[in-house]
Amino acid sequence: MKQNSRLVKVLVPCLLLCLMCAAGAFRKSDLVSAQTPQKPQQKIARYACPMHPEVTASKRGRCPKCGMSLRLVTDDAAITATSSTSGPANLPTDEAPAISSSRIPDIQVYDQNGKRLNFYSDLIKGKTVAINFIFTTCTTICPPLTATFRRVQQDLSERGLPVQLISISVDPSTDTPERLRDFSAKFKAGPGWTFVTGEKTEIDSLLRALGVAVADKNDHTPMILVGNDASGYWTRTYGLSSPAALVKVIAEAAERK
Repeated sequence: MKQNSRLVKVLVPCLLLCLMCAAGAFRKSDLVSAQTPQKPQQKIARYACPMHPEVTASKRGRCPKCGMSLRLVTDDAAITATSSTSGPANLPTDEAPAISSSRIPDIQVYDQNGKRLNFYSDLIKGKTVAINFIFTTCTTICPPLTATFRRVQQDLSERGLPVQLISISVDPSTDTPERLRDFSAKFKAGPGWTFVTGEKTEIDSLLRALGVAVADKNDHTPMILVGNDASGYWTRTYGLSSPAALVKVIAEAAERK
């Protein structure tokens, strides 16, 4: 009995000592864990087509639908769906500023016949307009964009809608008025469709004002700007939509009061 009592007196302090050491170890591990900074979760880059937001990829490339360069999406809200009148998608906000007549410079340009014009005063003021962006050596989206514009012009004429069509060259250094004249003749452009070129610095400033400037001409957008200057109404739409869809957007703009 006395032997058991001695054993208990020896074991109890040992157990208490073990429990204290274990508790100290836990507290120390908790402190180390709290002091160790958590590594931020690395975001996976995502690229998307500005005109087709459903087309995404994990690396740079081109949209298989329209050929436009995929752009880095920094925020899931950067590209959002829009109403049917403004096309399949908005461009990111830093690349697509709001368009208004007051933003459009009245710079000096030349049409396909070599006639000197003031861009806003002669082509935009008081009119309903549809503007696309092309260059004559393009072999991807420019031919279908221009062919679609020709169908749009025919449909608008049949409906009796007086709309000014404008095609601005994004390569003014190459696209002289003579080249634009040959290009317009190839697609049978009718009266009321003006092809625009000019000094590169002037055209570049115009493209920036319209929110479509790009570093590489091959990355230019298939977007069309549609505006009713008299009412101050402007919208964007996808240039490779069907002619009927484009005519609908343009007609709605023309009816704005």
